[in-house]
Amino acid sequence: MSKLYIVPTPIGNLEDMTFRAIRILKEVDLILAEDTRTSGKLLKHFEIGTHMHSHHMHNEHKTTENLIARLKAGETIALISDAGTPAISDPGFLLTRACVENKIDVECLPGATAFVPALVNSGLPNDKFVFEGFLPDKKGRQTRFLALAEETRTMILYVSPHKLVKTLAEFIQYFGEDRQVCVSRELSKLHEENVRGTAREVLTHFEKTAPRGEIVVVVAGKTITKEPKKSKFSKDEKEEEEKEED
Repeated sequence: MSKLYIVPTPIGNLEDMTFRAIRILKEVDLILAEDTRTSGKLLKHFEIGTHMHSHHMHNEHKTTENLIARLKAGETIALISDAGTPAISDPGFLLTRACVENKIDVECLPGATAFVPALVNSGLPNDKFVFEGFLPDKKGRQTRFLALAEETRTMILYVSPHKLVKTLAEFIQYFGEDRQVCVSRELSKLHEENVRGTAREVLTHFEKTAPRGEIVVVVAGKTITKEPKKSKFSKDEKEEEEKEED
């Protein structure tokens, strides 16, 4: 039966590849890869010989129709990205939506993704959170920050290394220098690092130590200050009550 499999791949440590993911990638008719050169190394490591096609943000609008036709013809296809779970700040949404619209089965395997370990590692509240992915580079960036300044849930962002210092400075500008932040770098890899502290402390750290690798930033939400409850008695009634007690 035709089916699209969404298959997560390791974000760094190859031991995070699941047995099921390996089996599916061996059994499907075709693997769609964000970068066939990057994925080729992964497939070679796990001795997977399935044919690959390139499927990335620059061609997914053009290739989706043909892929739907192949699925309708009975093929099984697996979609992988360079790392992590496809469609999370990676290609995958358009093809998944097209499959749903055409009543083609879609099955997403559980597996590696960067933002979950970053959230848990942060030590910040994780009962409620919002995933923002990459913020706009220019147009809409200030508007987004103004909206996030009022967000009370923990926020998760993907930030490229060369924009981290600028982004941390913007945290201070919009959230205040005492807002708690955790920067997780190179998760699951040999040089994994989690830098926690106030926005000012974390900015100071990365101003001295240039950030490298894949980065996830977790930011505490805005704290809601509760106003003290007003007494149910007026000033005169309270004074009268105190006299009666005496």
